[in-house]
Order: sequence, then C-alpha cells, then structure tokens
Amino acid sequence: MSTTLLIVIVAGVILLMIIAAGVALLSGSGGRINVEERLDQFSGDWQPEFLGGEGEEGPQEKATIADSIDQQLSGRGFSFVAPIKRRIGRADLKLRVSEYMAVVLMAITVGGLIGYFLLGGALFAIVGMVLGAQVPRIYANVMATRRRKAFDNQLSDTLNLWVNALRSGFSVLQAMEAIANELPPPISKEFERVLQEVRLGIDMETALDNVLRRVPSEDFDLVVTAVKIQREVGGNLAEILDIISFTIRERVRIKGEIQTLTAQGRISGLIITILPIALGFFLYFINREYIMELFNFGEPFILPGILPCGWLMVGVAVIMIGLGGFAILKIVDIEV
Repeated sequence: MSTTLLIVIVAGVILLMIIAAGVALLSGSGGRINVEERLDQFSGDWQPEFLGGEGEEGPQEKATIADSIDQQLSGRGFSFVAPIKRRIGRADLKLRVSEYMAVVLMAITVGGLIGYFLLGGALFAIVGMVLGAQVPRIYANVMATRRRKAFDNQLSDTLNLWVNALRSGFSVLQAMEAIANELPPPISKEFERVLQEVRLGIDMETALDNVLRRVPSEDFDLVVTAVKIQREVGGNLAEILDIISFTIRERVRIKGEIQTLTAQGRISGLIITILPIALGFFLYFINREYIMELFNFGEPFILPGILPCGWLMVGVAVIMIGLGGFAILKIVDIEV
C-alpha cells in the first residue's frame, strides 16, 4: 500500500469521524414520544421516530439527527445494529448506535495513526486499524462482564430482602420497590426499570425477561423462572426464593474458592500470552532491523514469490500463542 493511498484512507476515516462527532454533538435533548415508543424504550427495543403535529400535551419536537440515523439503520434491517444495541444495553453505556459507531471510527483512526507514525509502515497502520476497531467492543464486553458479576454478587442480598418483604405482607411489586430503593446499583437500577415497565403496561414476566436479556445471569434465570411459575400456578414465592437464595450463596462461595485455587493457572496463561508479544515490541524498539526481518517480503521463501519464511513463522507463533492461552484458560475455567 502506497503512502498516498494510506493518507487518503486515513483522511476519509477522519472525515467520517468528524461527521459522526457532529451528529453526536447535535443530538441534544430528544423529542416527546408516545406511549408505544416509551414501552419499547424501557423494553430495550426503542427506536426514535420522526414526530410531527400537535398532541394533547402541545407541539411535539422534531427527532434529533442521531435519532434519525438510528431509525434509518434499524428500518433498513442492517444486521449489525441489533448486536450493537444488545452490547450497549448489557454494558449500560449511555450511547446511541450512531454514537457507538462514531467511537469505533475514532478508534480505527487513532489505531491507524499510531501504527503508521509510531511503529512505521503501512502494514502496522492496517494492524492498528484492525486492533482499534476491536477496542470499543472489548471495552463494552468488559463493562458488561463487570456489571453482570456485580449483579450476581448482589443477588443473594436481594433475594433475602425480597423474602423478608414478602413475609412482612408486601406484594411482589412492593417488594421490588423496596429493592430498588434500598440496594445499590446495578441491581437497584434493573428492578427500578422493571417497576417502570410494569407501570407503563408491560406484564411482569416480559419485564423480568428484559432484565435477563440485559444481564444474562444464570442465577437470576432461576429467580425469573420461579416468579413465572408462581404467577401461573400459585405457591409460596417467599419459600421458593429463600431456597434459591441459599443455592446462590453456595454457588458464590464455591466459585470464590475455585477462583482462589486457579489463580496461579490464570496468571500463568496471561503471562504466557503476553510475554512473547511484549518481547517482540521490545526488540522492535531496541533493534528494529533485526525484528523486521520477520516481516520483510523477501528471501527466504516458503512458496517462491508468495509466502516468505518470516511471515509463516509469525503466523505459526501467533496461532500457538493463542492456542496455548486458550487451553490454559479452559483448564482453569471450572463450571459450578
């Protein structure tokens, strides 16, 4: 790839990033939305629409530019929109789909510039763009995992409060309201959303399923199943939740012991994965000509004129590093 072509690509990405950033800046306060859209918003499938005319509460504001872009993306059936919305919802990021895409474009641009100007060469620029595109996804996945773990850690206390409230004579909704008021986020926020959805007309089973979609917790799946069965066939919900609470506490205790016993193996897998990559960067900075022999398109060739020996060695090394780290992580990942 020539330098001119690379500059054109980077300039195009920067232009798209500026446009997306402008969209994000112009997306101020949203307009009024009707009841159906409010229900969809709380259930996680909200898509802003153009609103016009006047209703009972006065003139409705126009949808923002970001709302329009999100509507067009969802309306045209792009397959990448739904996973992005699900990823944003699970990580609890205050972003629209268009804003998330703007962040991805920014990460691609920064990664390409770092690879080209800091490491030097079009090949590193392409690698930097590819890695930069994965940074927002990795961040969202990390935040979603952290949020799910915090949710799981609070679930036992939540069930205890729920059981005590039911035994004190509270209804299910009143017990949920006590959880939303007394406990810290993220579990209080999720139960508050359940209450809002129920007040807006969504049935409780659907509202709990929405929580499970935003926080895919195996332990909370048991709670949702128990609530559904109790609402269909009846029974003592407090006793059922008490049993589930005991089961969850034991699972949390066992998981903690497993995490302690497998800490050495997890650290070993992390070191084995990172050490060769860190050593490669270290050699690049202290002796660039030496390490670049692996990336040069020249003699010796495995396939004459097609596959240099250095490229094959780098590819095999990356595959072996990945397989080794994956194998160690699977060994220490014990299901409870």
